[in-house]
Amino acid sequence: MTMKHQEPHACAAELPAEAEQALRFEKARSAQAGAVLEDYVELIDDLLTNGGEARPTDIARRLGVSHATAIKSIARLKREGLATSKLYRGVFLTPEGRALAARVRARHRLVVDLLVAVGVPLHCAELDAEGIEHHVSDVALDAFSRFLKR
Repeated sequence: MTMKHQEPHACAAELPAEAEQALRFEKARSAQAGAVLEDYVELIDDLLTNGGEARPTDIARRLGVSHATAIKSIARLKREGLATSKLYRGVFLTPEGRALAARVRARHRLVVDLLVAVGVPLHCAELDAEGIEHHVSDVALDAFSRFLKR
């Protein structure tokens, strides 16, 4: 049995500068924190549009989280000025919350449309867009839009 000489991995990338790498990770952490709020405002807007009511129990069920988690996130939305609530009447979006929901929905549609345009099946594109939409930059979104207009 002969031992083969192993070359360094051809695809191994050189580490970026520390500041650049830290910036990349910070961007990802920031996007993850904002993703939760964005998912909530988008869902609340959908529930209000389709049923006239967005109750914490409905929100929790549709997002697959506990009632307590939904209540904490709704409290955060209220602190951020994106939502209000009324006793026995559920959650409502402020004008800022509605504007954020519209931006998130538009980003989602653009990401889905791009994925479908490159051959991803619609069901898979919808699932994948749920993560991508929160992390993609405005520069990338503009490029997606230009690509789709060709």
